[in-house]
Amino acid sequence: MQKAVTIIMYHYVREIKRSRFPSIKGLELEDFKSQLEYLQHYYQIISMEDLISAVKYDSILPKNAALLTFDDGYIDHFINVFPILDDLNIQGSFFPPAKAILNHNMLDVNKIHYILASASNTDVLIEKLISHINIYKTQYHLEDSAYYFKQYASPNRFDTKEVVFIKSILQKVLPEELRTIIINQLFNEFVTNDEAAFAMELYMTPDQLKCMSSHGMYIGSHGYDHFWLNTLDYEAQKNQIDYSINFLKSIDNFNKDWVMCYPYGAFDDKLLSILKQKDCIIGLTTVVDIADLNNHNLLTLPRLDTNDFPKFNISKPNNWTIKQLNLNT
Repeated sequence: MQKAVTIIMYHYVREIKRSRFPSIKGLELEDFKSQLEYLQHYYQIISMEDLISAVKYDSILPKNAALLTFDDGYIDHFINVFPILDDLNIQGSFFPPAKAILNHNMLDVNKIHYILASASNTDVLIEKLISHINIYKTQYHLEDSAYYFKQYASPNRFDTKEVVFIKSILQKVLPEELRTIIINQLFNEFVTNDEAAFAMELYMTPDQLKCMSSHGMYIGSHGYDHFWLNTLDYEAQKNQIDYSINFLKSIDNFNKDWVMCYPYGAFDDKLLSILKQKDCIIGLTTVVDIADLNNHNLLTLPRLDTNDFPKFNISKPNNWTIKQLNLNT
C-alpha cells in the first residue's frame, strides 16, 4: 500500500518587502496564504500525529497527504503563521532550536542571513573573509583562500556560488572558534552590536510555544545549538539531543514517540544510533523528494521547500503535485 506524504519546509514567513531587511530570503505572508489555498486544493493536510500513527501502527494516510513543517523557531511562526493555521484548523509542526529560545542568542545561521541581507554586495563580504583567512592562516593552520573558493564556491538551487562560499566558510569549513570570531565581527559591523535585543525580536518565547501547543500545533526537536550535527563527535551529538529533549520537557511538549528535524538537514550514522536509543520515531532531512514510508528510512525522510510549490492559489498542479497524484493512482 502506498504511503506517500509531501512534507513541506518553511522558514521566514513575513511581509519581507516592507521589512527592515527586504532582501532576506523567505516567503511573503500573502504568498503563504495563497500557497495554503493551493495546497488545500490538491492535498489533504495531515497532522504529525497522523504521520506517527502511520509509522507506528501502519494506519492509512489519506490520498495526497501533505505535512507542513516550520524550522528555527522564528517569531514569524507565532505572529503570522499560527493564527492562519489555527483559523483553518490545520496543524503545523514547528522545530525551534532550544538555545536561541532560552538564552536570546542569535544562531550563527541567522547572523549569516542578516549579514548577507545587510551588506551592499557579496564581493564586500568575500573580501573580508579572504582578509580574515589570511590573518588567521598560521594560527589556525588554514589553507589558502583560493583553495577554499575552489572547493566550496558551487551554486545550489537557491544560492549563487558566492553565497554558498560565504555560508560554507562561516557555517562549517573554518574551525568553530574562528567562525564565531568572524561571524560576530561581521554581525556587529553590518547588522547590530546588540545581539540579545535582535534575538528577542527574531525568535519565539517558551510561552508562545506552549500557546501554540495548547492549540494543537506540534513542537519537535531541532537540536540545541543548531549545529551541523554530522560534524560533532558522539558525545557532543548526544548532548545536543539530551539538551533538546530537556527543552521540550520544559515546555510540556515531549512524548515518547518524538520527531527530530536535523539542522541543515545534516546527520550521520552515529546520530541515527543515538536517536534510536532515545526512541525518536521520525527524522526530517532537507533531501529533496516526496517521503515514502514504505521505502525511505523513517529517520531520514525527505522534504520539499516552499519554493518547490506555486504561490498562487489558482495555479495548475506543478510537477511535484503531479508526482504525488500519480503515486496514489
